[in-house]
Amino acid sequence: MGETVVFDLDGTLADTSMDLIAAANAVFLARGQDAPLDPQADAALAFRGGRAMLSLGYERLGQTADIHADWHAFIDIYTDNIATHTTLYPGVREAVAALRGAGYLCTICTNKPEKQAEILMRKLDFRDDFAALVGADTLPVRKPDPEPLRQSVLRAGGDPARSVIIGDTVTDRDTGRAAGVPVVLVGFGPEGRAVEALGPDHIIDHFDDLPDLVARLLPRQKRSTP
Repeated sequence: MGETVVFDLDGTLADTSMDLIAAANAVFLARGQDAPLDPQADAALAFRGGRAMLSLGYERLGQTADIHADWHAFIDIYTDNIATHTTLYPGVREAVAALRGAGYLCTICTNKPEKQAEILMRKLDFRDDFAALVGADTLPVRKPDPEPLRQSVLRAGGDPARSVIIGDTVTDRDTGRAAGVPVVLVGFGPEGRAVEALGPDHIIDHFDDLPDLVARLLPRQKRSTP
């Protein structure tokens, strides 16, 4: 069982905020309302999920939320336009390739629904670089429960005790703490260096820094040969 680097998706591997906000605004526009969310100012909110965006939108419009009904419309619109504006963060392909080349397993543990996470990663031509993907609905529980992290590692053939999580939010921090593994947060998302306040073990400002950091946090163990 090998050492594993577990990545969050939204706000960590890729900036998905514009497509998420566009889908939420489309729900309101379909109801004859204004578009209450701003792609730039509300970028951080997008990574809290569709329900958070819909709730804030209704609040700004001064209306009562109907989140359950609109959630399905949001998901349908988002799925159809999932990679219109989404981009991978600079250096992430190279960092994952370097980690894999050094013998690390790489997995995804996200609170995005599994179907949408799979579709997005395929459209970004990045899915095959990851040995496993666990989404919000893959298991009965989701992050910050540690089980999705553990399962993403086990499904890749790794050892959960020999893993590290790379994320961008308090949810990722709490997941890593609950699993008892190092937490690395990115300092280049919408929150920027404000993630320091979350008290992660480390912050990276570019993916170029990740392979060396992982090597220090999670040194590869020599495998005995038969």
